[in-house]
Amino acid sequence: MLKRGTKVSSTDLSIRIACGGIAGGIAKTATAPLERLKMLSQTGESGGRSAIALTRHVVKTEGVRGMFAGNATNLLRIFPSKGVVFASSDYYRKMFRVIAGVPDGAQTPGTLSFVAGGCAGVTATALTYPLDFVRGRIAGKGVEKGEKKKYISTLQTIRITVKEEGVGALFKGIRPTLIGSFPYLGIQFGTVGLLESLFPKEGDATNVYRKVMFGATGGVTAGCLTYPNDTIRRMLQLQGTPGYRNYSGYFDCARTVLKEEGIKRFYRGMGVNLVRMAPNTAVQFGAYELLKELLIKR
Repeated sequence: MLKRGTKVSSTDLSIRIACGGIAGGIAKTATAPLERLKMLSQTGESGGRSAIALTRHVVKTEGVRGMFAGNATNLLRIFPSKGVVFASSDYYRKMFRVIAGVPDGAQTPGTLSFVAGGCAGVTATALTYPLDFVRGRIAGKGVEKGEKKKYISTLQTIRITVKEEGVGALFKGIRPTLIGSFPYLGIQFGTVGLLESLFPKEGDATNVYRKVMFGATGGVTAGCLTYPNDTIRRMLQLQGTPGYRNYSGYFDCARTVLKEEGIKRFYRGMGVNLVRMAPNTAVQFGAYELLKELLIKR
C-alpha cells in the first residue's frame, strides 16, 4: 500500500490506470445502448425515428446485440483511455498544484482541475484514437431490413478501412476529437473540482457518494457544451463509407451542415446523450474513487 504524500511510484500509477480503466469499462457497458442511439442520431442513420422507435428498429434488424454494436471495440479503447485520463488527471493536478503553490491539504482550485482534466483528455485521445474511430464506424452505421452490416468487428473494420481508404483513414476526425477532448474533459473535471471546493468532505467520510453526484453534474455540463463538436467528429469518421459525403476538413463540415441543415443538426441525439451522460460519468467517477479507496491507502 502507498502512503499519501509520497512521490508517485510506478506501482501507484499502474493501480490508478487500472482503476480508471475498470471504472470506464463498467460505465460504458452500462450505457452502451444509449450510446448507440446517440451515434445513430448524430450520423443521420436514425431516419428521423424517436428513441423508442429507433430502439425497436435496431432490435428488429440487428437483434438485441445491435444495441451494443461497437461496445467490444469501445472497451478495448476505454480501458487504456479512461485509465490514462483518470491517472494522468491526478498526476497533472498534483503537478499544477506545485506550480501554483497550493498548500498541502488545501482544496484544488476548479481552474487547475479544468486544465488537468483537459491535458489528461488530450493525452488519452492521442494514444487511443484509432480505436475510437473503429467504434464510430461500427456503431455509427445502421442497417435496413435485409441489408448486410458492413462493419462488424474491430479487426474486420480496420482491415476493410485500410484496404479501401488507406492507413490514414484510421485518423479521420482526430482533429475535432483533439479539439474537443480538452474542453470536454476539462469541463468534467473542472466541474467536479468546483463542486468539491463548494461542498468539502466532512471528516473521514467516504468520498464515493460525492464523486457520484459531482461526476453526474460534470458529465451533463460537459455534454451540453461540447455536443456540436462531437457530432462533427462522428460525421467525419463516417467519410468514405457508402452514402456519406466527403468534407475537406472540420470547418468545411461545420459550414456545410450549418448551411444545408441548420443549427439543430448539430444537436441530434442530444436528449439521449444527456440521459446517458449522467449515469455514465457518475459511475466513472464513483467507481474510480471506490477502487482507489480499496487499493490505495490515502
